[in-house]
Amino acid sequence: MEQIYTIPINEHFDASLKDPKQGCPVCSLCRMLEENEIDLILGASMMEPDVRIKTNKEGFCPVHSGIMFNRKNRLGMALTLESHLDELRSEVGDLPLLVPGSRARHRIEELEGSCYVCRRIASNYTHMIENLIYIWENDPDFRVKFSSQPYFCLPHWRSMLEAAKVRLNRKMNGEFARAASEVVLPYFDSLREDISWFCKKFDYRYSEEPWGNSKDSVERALKFLRGDVNVR
Repeated sequence: MEQIYTIPINEHFDASLKDPKQGCPVCSLCRMLEENEIDLILGASMMEPDVRIKTNKEGFCPVHSGIMFNRKNRLGMALTLESHLDELRSEVGDLPLLVPGSRARHRIEELEGSCYVCRRIASNYTHMIENLIYIWENDPDFRVKFSSQPYFCLPHWRSMLEAAKVRLNRKMNGEFARAASEVVLPYFDSLREDISWFCKKFDYRYSEEPWGNSKDSVERALKFLRGDVNVR
């Protein structure tokens, strides 16, 4: 397995360890993957024929279309959209969309569920998680760093557990699952308490009580439940 994510994994885990407000380090890594893909598609990869073939076929989801639009690189986006629109128009043809099973309807439905950037991130994410498991297995210092994280969001907790089950032997898998759970579950419980206290603060009986850690609990709960990422 090619160890291409070793340095960024350590860097992002270090950053979350230094500043717990950064949250789940795997979410941070996913944002890095997204940033890399957006930079490439609006830069060096824009005119590569093999990339253009894929963007013509897959298009971009609303989230990543919006991110690219906000980068102010209108020409780069326009060049990508030009060939995408030309190819899509030829594929749609002149048949009415209402015709059952028409090529136009099928192609548009296919496009609605695809995104070049999302797919690229998902592919790189798989390799990154495999690398993370590899580092945990082989680097005792990283294990300490792993166990000291502020939390892992639920989607990335699941991804790590699934990858560990495939890549680690039974004993090591059990150790990894325990280490990950010992990070997630205490945060889970404290988050529940913060959310409950947030709700109570809207009861006049608790209006004079301090907020504690509950003021941002709604935002933190959403990030914990769904991850702080844009990938579908």
